[in-house]
Amino acid sequence: MEELIFHHRPELEDASLVVGFSGWMDGGDVSTGTLRFLEKKLAAEKFAEIDPERFFIFNLPGTMEQVAQYRPHLRISNGLIEEISFPANRFFVSQKHNLVLFSGKEPNLLWHQFARCFFQVVETCSIRRIYFAGSVGGLTPHTREPRVFCSLSDEKYREKLEGLDVRFSDYEGPSSFINFLCREASRREMEMINFVIDIPTYVQATNPKGIAAVVKRLSRLLDVEISLEDLVLLGNEFEKNINELVAKMPDLAEQIKKLEENYDKEIWEDDQNFEEWLKRHGIDKL
Repeated sequence: MEELIFHHRPELEDASLVVGFSGWMDGGDVSTGTLRFLEKKLAAEKFAEIDPERFFIFNLPGTMEQVAQYRPHLRISNGLIEEISFPANRFFVSQKHNLVLFSGKEPNLLWHQFARCFFQVVETCSIRRIYFAGSVGGLTPHTREPRVFCSLSDEKYREKLEGLDVRFSDYEGPSSFINFLCREASRREMEMINFVIDIPTYVQATNPKGIAAVVKRLSRLLDVEISLEDLVLLGNEFEKNINELVAKMPDLAEQIKKLEENYDKEIWEDDQNFEEWLKRHGIDKL
């Protein structure tokens, strides 16, 4: 596959892969932010990439505002063109942790061919487990812990998620590329688990609480100790800053209060159901 470029081929066995994509399921930079965080924390090194030429649209008719998202990124300094950046789709490896990271952009074209490049790396690196980190705007207020939704390539992987406080998705509608990859993983009888963090729709900024929520669960599944201290501090500052802004907008504050009430009611009902389950099984308390 000429689109797939190996700079070197790491020797791994029974490895895991964490995937992030910019685009549709990257609200609050949770998908790309998670991959940047892991790449830095685990000192991962680039070893392969997918050439973007065939997979992305760079030129469409329309106004500058309409087509800006498709164009390569340009940087000019003091009249000199310094850089033109095309969509990057890169694989990184942490040999120490037997882990591969992939950070990319959802392809516009040739999904099947892009997936073949992706799974060629999976095969070459003896990867057995794939985890996706992403997010969507939802009804979780910024003052609460993000809800975490999951989808799976096979029913048999459901038990791995016990104790991780996740909900299983029910959805019908337009598909992201990651769901296409998950379907391909199922066809190849491979394990793939997608984490989608529910983040507040009214905040258009990097969401460290969302990143922390997915990293915490990935750390458990990968059996890799990853400090969340930096993300916790950023999350506290994130919440503080939003609270200060919301205090100046009474209408938004009222809407957030309703979200908090609905969130707390849902948690309370879940707790009540759990207590009933304990009683039915003859357990007074844990």
